[in-house]
Amino acid sequence: MPIATRRNILFVLGLSVLGARVAVAAAPTASSVDTASASLPLAAPVSAASVAAVTVASASSVAAPASVSAPDSTPCPTIDAGAEKTAILKVITDMQSAWNRGDFRGYMQGFKNPDVIFVSGGRFQDGWQGTLDHYVRDYGASPEMRGTLRFSDIRIEILGPDAAQLISRYQLVRQQHPQYGINTRLMRKVNGQWVIALNHVSSSETAPIETLKESH
Repeated sequence: MPIATRRNILFVLGLSVLGARVAVAAAPTASSVDTASASLPLAAPVSAASVAAVTVASASSVAAPASVSAPDSTPCPTIDAGAEKTAILKVITDMQSAWNRGDFRGYMQGFKNPDVIFVSGGRFQDGWQGTLDHYVRDYGASPEMRGTLRFSDIRIEILGPDAAQLISRYQLVRQQHPQYGINTRLMRKVNGQWVIALNHVSSSETAPIETLKESH
C-alpha cells in the first residue's frame, strides 16, 4: 500500500476517535443529573390550616359597610295658616291705626328693629331709627301733612313657620302730594311676633284706575 494512502487512513481513524471522546464528555451522567436535581429547592407542601388562615385574613381586610343613620322621625311643626294670616293682618291694621292717630313710633312697631330693610325710590332707606326720624320730620307737623293711611287688597302667603309674604295696596290721602302704591313685604316671626323684615314700596301721586273706579 502506498505511503500516502496509509496516512489518509490514519488521519480518518484519528478524527473518529477524537469525535467519540468529545461526545462522551458532553453527555451528562446519571449522577450529575441527580446531583443537580438535589440542589434545587422544593416547594413546601401547603396545609389546609394555612389556606384557612389566609382566607380569614382576607375576609378581615374587607371594610365593613358604613352604618346608615335612620331618617329623622321628628315631625315637622304644623302650621295653622288661617291663624297666622289673622295675626299678620292684625299687625297691619294696628300700624294703620297708629299712623292715623299720629303715633309714628307705634307704626314702626310693625317693623323688625333694628335691622329692617326699606327699599323705596330706587334706594335703600336708613333702617328702623332713620325711617322713624323721617316720618316724624316729614309727616308729623300736622294732621294735614300726615294724611290718612289705608291698606287694601292685602294678600298673605305663609312660607313657613316663621316666614310669610305680604303684598298690598296703600293710599295716603291728603290735599297735597297724595300717594298711591304697592307694598311688598317679607314678614318674619321673631319671639312669637310677626314683624316686617323687608319692605319695598312702589308709589305714585296718580291714583291707579282701580282706585278711581272704587271712588265712584
